[in-house]
Amino acid sequence: VIKVGTSSLVRPEQQTLNLTNLARICETVKLLKSEGHHVIVVTSGAVGVGCQRLGLTTKPSVLAKKQALAAVGQVHLMKYYEDFLAALGLTCAQVLLTLDNLANRSQYLNARNTFTELLAYGVVPVVNENDTVAVQELRFGDNDTLSAQVAALVQADWLFLLTDVDCLYTANPKDDPNAVPIYEVEDISRLNADTSTRGTQWGTGGMATKLTAGRIATAAGCTMVICNSNAPENIVRIVKGEPRLGSKFFPLPHCLKGRKRWILSVPVRGQLWLDAGAVRAVRDKHKSLFAAGVAKVVGAFHSQDCVSLCDLSGVELGRGLVNFSSEEVRAIAGSSRGKPMADQLGFPTMDEVVHR
Repeated sequence: VIKVGTSSLVRPEQQTLNLTNLARICETVKLLKSEGHHVIVVTSGAVGVGCQRLGLTTKPSVLAKKQALAAVGQVHLMKYYEDFLAALGLTCAQVLLTLDNLANRSQYLNARNTFTELLAYGVVPVVNENDTVAVQELRFGDNDTLSAQVAALVQADWLFLLTDVDCLYTANPKDDPNAVPIYEVEDISRLNADTSTRGTQWGTGGMATKLTAGRIATAAGCTMVICNSNAPENIVRIVKGEPRLGSKFFPLPHCLKGRKRWILSVPVRGQLWLDAGAVRAVRDKHKSLFAAGVAKVVGAFHSQDCVSLCDLSGVELGRGLVNFSSEEVRAIAGSSRGKPMADQLGFPTMDEVVHR
């Protein structure tokens, strides 16, 4: 999966499409296809191209205007991909998704089946957020996260985030001369890097969103790489094993499978903070979570919503579908394992707050 950011597609000084970068990205797709790889492109840029088509020099902040610009830009953006890929003998398909689509289990499976058939036909899916209806994405979201969820959906081996820097640094190299490049990340949870600087006005992300994508992708068994969009041909070299051509994030040792991988796409509705014993049971022994181990409940959620499981410092150690509402969990939190949940809540139910 190759994610192309708006900053890689739009020249900010002229507010025009960067056709050079787009052509090189499409040529890289052709090279990867010729070596037997399936390739999916996740592209940003609809709003930026919409601005360019309408002669706007700044991206508006009003949501309705962004949605209108996305509608204008998406058709032109796909036309460019179609023209470049067709010139290389490839066929592409447009796939528009929202995070809500992937959060619904049946829609998630339908999307996965569609990708499977497109790849079987030899087609290059070109994916974008469905900006005209994805309200949350346009306010807060980014295609870094979407690309990671697509990578998890199709069980991709690699996720490449093309951006305007060579790799991840310990600090912003534009501001800190002592910033050091980070070429390999074995455990993303232990990463020490400053990600406070956001992207350009044309993009919606920055380095922080790329690390969010990294957490999703590596949990799903995918190797993620942050690399420079000005040299997309390096993707082929990275796949062949050449080092120091970007920041490589390795998959977690215990990767999620099946339904657990789908949970990565489900919006988190709240948090359950676990005491030390429950942390050991859930994280180290892979056990279910019982009420006795719940020390704190954060947020409002319903039964079968996704919740984040955290230690007493608030650090996330897992996610799961909760069997009770937030009010019910508060009522039973910290209670003894010896007393059945049915007696405490007044109705027949299971004992596990979150099943393993």
